[in-house]
Amino acid sequence: MDVFDKIRKHLGPLGQYSDNAYGYYFFPKLEGELGSRMMFQGKERIVWSLNNYLGLANHPEVRKVDAQAAADWGMAYPMGARMMSGNTKYHEQLEQELAEFVDKEDAILLNFGYQGVASGIDCLVDRRDVIVYDSESHACILDGVRMHQGKRYVFAHNDIANCEKQLERASKLAKETGGGILLITEGVFGMGGDQGKLREIVALREKYDFRLFVDDAHGFGTMGETGAGTGEEQNVQDEIDIYFSTFAKSMASVGAFFAADKEVIKFMRYNMRSQIFAKSLPMPFVIGAIKRLQMLREEPEHKAKLWENVNKLQGGLRERGLNLGYSNTCVTPVYLKADVDEAKRTIYDLRENHNIFCSGVVYPVIPRGQFLLRLIPTAEHTDADINETLEAFTAISEKLAAGHYQNAALPM
Repeated sequence: MDVFDKIRKHLGPLGQYSDNAYGYYFFPKLEGELGSRMMFQGKERIVWSLNNYLGLANHPEVRKVDAQAAADWGMAYPMGARMMSGNTKYHEQLEQELAEFVDKEDAILLNFGYQGVASGIDCLVDRRDVIVYDSESHACILDGVRMHQGKRYVFAHNDIANCEKQLERASKLAKETGGGILLITEGVFGMGGDQGKLREIVALREKYDFRLFVDDAHGFGTMGETGAGTGEEQNVQDEIDIYFSTFAKSMASVGAFFAADKEVIKFMRYNMRSQIFAKSLPMPFVIGAIKRLQMLREEPEHKAKLWENVNKLQGGLRERGLNLGYSNTCVTPVYLKADVDEAKRTIYDLRENHNIFCSGVVYPVIPRGQFLLRLIPTAEHTDADINETLEAFTAISEKLAAGHYQNAALPM
């Protein structure tokens, strides 16, 4: 059989909709300056799909530093991998400042968050070790776990009793193999918006011996008194052994980092294949990240405005009877009951008749019959943005309940 035969016959659970969904539901093109309102197919929309939490993406000071760094260094410098020829004092400065901000001894820069997490997991464990991980972990974690040549156990999402059961199984196996246990979870789950139960997981150390790996992509910059993340929020930052975050959310840029004890970071620096065999992070991203981190530390008003908007949006949605699940972070999921066709009609109505652009999620990402609209509030959203969005969600939820979207003509 030709390896491409199966591709031609079935494009996958999402790809099957590609003929009439590309460019609108999937791979849409937002245009104009990044902000709370952008152009989509010739009309201005209120945008709730950008992970620009603190509004730094288009901040004039950030833009100035980015532009100057590009002019000073270009996009090629430094050339080569960090280990061979791509290291600079600025890379080292950023690593040290990141480590200090999240209260760890050292940090290592990553070119991208996704490949960094997958490669980091692969680096930290060998075939004798056992991985225990949350069932709703991000795809990058799942891919890293799949690379693991040893045993892995998954626990039901945020279910501490089940987590303990899997730790008990892992402990028995680790004794046989002579390996250790790496427990992986998230600080903030990016789809549901609930925090990982870090305090409860840490408490399990009284009975089990394991190391804790936390992906805090959505918590870094948004959670905790200083913005140092979900560990700070739950007062267990010092109990996180491997702390990860990306620059793609609060930092509004490209890159990522791990932070941990010096000996752990030293091991990763010399053994993490995605960094050893990849070009160093270009200088404009490094200089830009130093500026963004400075603003995270010294300008708390961005985080304060973000949470002001979060509370207004989430409070208004809940007052209108909409289901936000267990979100207790900035991530704002609105759970609705709808099949795929109803979901498409709902999204179309929101975009075309209410000028609201947000991300829709259906099966296979979530169970059949459910429909999730995910909103990401930012510090740039205005009261007008929020009020118009609340009115729009009131309208579409009433239409869904009345069965309006069951019989309406499919727009595309």
